[in-house]
Formats: sequence, C-alpha cells, structure tokens
Amino acid sequence: MNKKYRVKLKHEEVVKIYKVLNAKETSKTVRRRCQVLLLLDENVGKAMGHDEISKRSQVSLKAIGETARSYSTKGLEYTLRRRVHAKPPVTPIVTGEIEARIVSLACSTPPEGYARWSIRLLTKRVIELEIVETIGRETVRRTLKKQNSSLI
Repeated sequence: MNKKYRVKLKHEEVVKIYKVLNAKETSKTVRRRCQVLLLLDENVGKAMGHDEISKRSQVSLKAIGETARSYSTKGLEYTLRRRVHAKPPVTPIVTGEIEARIVSLACSTPPEGYARWSIRLLTKRVIELEIVETIGRETVRRTLKKQNSSLI
C-alpha cells in the first residue's frame, strides 16, 4: 500500500510527544493523537497498518489518516494542539434570566386545584407564560436540580 502521508518523527519530537502523553492535564483526544503518531513513526522500523493502529488505540481509521495528514502538512505543534471552539455547538435554551423566572415560578403557589407543582405542570406554565417558546420537561428538571430546588 502506497501511503500518501508518511510520519517520520525526529528524536526531539518523540521526546515532546512523551512529555505531552505523561502530562496530567492532557486531554484524551490529544493523548490518542500522540499514540497514533508514535505507532505511525517509520523511523523505528516498519510502521503498523492503520487497521492495527485503529484496534490498538481505539481510534477510527479516518482519525488516523487525519492525524498523519496534519503532521505531514502542518507539523507536530498543530497536530497536538487542543481545538477550542469559540462558541458551543448548541446554544443553551435556558439563560440566567429564564432560569430565574423558572425557579421563581416553581417557588410560587401552585395553580388552583393542585397541591404542588409537578415538572409537567411547570413546563406547561412556562410555555403558557411565554418565558420560552418551547422547552422540554428534562430541561426544566435540570434547571431546578441545578438550583437545588425540589418540587417534592
């Protein structure tokens, strides 16, 4: 098999990879990239195949290819960096103001005919009062749990 991207680590790079691997604060993703690079290294002999590396380090074949490509084209620093996103992939529905309104509603007296607030009743009322357009019961429950509020 003719590999498009070859990994030939220098001694200094191997030392740096082991430092990153042994660091306490290194994330699991970066650790796996380090393991993949060490297993792809052709300077220590014949490198393992991608299938064997995938089984050994529990990484997808695509991730192995991307790691090799990243190292070959952009270098070790780029490959081992932790990718931080500017904003979360899903924006939260409940903000501080909405959270405060839900908690204050839960602390108020329940509607006529009910002894206490239930999660379903509270969710229904939050939508009726147009605090949010739509919200799930689990989101309301987590909001109350976060505030150590209990409806029971």
